[in-house]
Amino acid sequence: MSDQIINLTYLAAAVFFIMGLKGLGRPRTAVRGNLLCAIGMLIAIVVTLLDARIIGFGTIIAGVAVGGLIGLVLAVKIEMTAMPQLVAVFNALGGGASVLVAGSELISADPEAGTTLYALAWAVSATGIIGSITFWGSMVAFAKLQGLVSDKAGRISGRNIINIILGLAALGLAAWLGANPTATWAYGALALVSAVLGLTMVLPIGGADMPVVIALLNSLSGLACSTAGFVFNNNGLIISGSLVGASGLILTQIMCKAMNRSLGSVLFGKMQAAASDGPTADAIYEGKIKAAGAEEIAMLLET
Repeated sequence: MSDQIINLTYLAAAVFFIMGLKGLGRPRTAVRGNLLCAIGMLIAIVVTLLDARIIGFGTIIAGVAVGGLIGLVLAVKIEMTAMPQLVAVFNALGGGASVLVAGSELISADPEAGTTLYALAWAVSATGIIGSITFWGSMVAFAKLQGLVSDKAGRISGRNIINIILGLAALGLAAWLGANPTATWAYGALALVSAVLGLTMVLPIGGADMPVVIALLNSLSGLACSTAGFVFNNNGLIISGSLVGASGLILTQIMCKAMNRSLGSVLFGKMQAAASDGPTADAIYEGKIKAAGAEEIAMLLET
């Protein structure tokens, strides 16, 4: 299959993604939007499998069978109230997959590729940082939403300074790998440092701020997918990852505005105020509660 046909097919898949995202913006069209996104993903998967660079289908078919079975069980068993946890796991899987495939591409790269190898190393570095933070941060978010980890976990003094040091270390390793693409150990170290950064960033966050973090991690999983697209020179990954990253970032901004919070205060500030820091709920709503009958409620809901 020629590159022109492949890219045109990826473009068609991107159109389905965009139409699907537009449909997901309204409850009445959400089901159709979800279906359009699924069709776009199916097109992208099929054209990738038909690409001449696919060596064998045995392992791919086995992976599709196992993943499809797991997805079917989750779709049937997961309650709607547990949907945020499921989204967190999906984000984690996207970030983790990006880290693994980018690392494998770096290991199998031709050491004599010249400037192409250096460009690959920089793309792999970006994928490793974003993907590793996304995976471990999302797993922490899942554990906290599921009640496996307490909201008080990870609250250590000076954590922002620790995060800055970890971030600078990850960037330094990325620069080293970019300058020395054959030093594959730097990628492992980079992924490890980024993993610790993902843990220390999300562990202290809890309560009402967690949905904002889930939306941000969703955006990061899309960015990891997009950078992986540069690793493999795959336009389908670049387009779909950019769409997920942009939409997730917009959702994060909307949620922060609705909660009257800034993203910086969510990630770096005080996550939950103590009960003594402000007025109680009784003081806030005293004299403001208005009674309404069933007919009035029905009119409001109809409107």
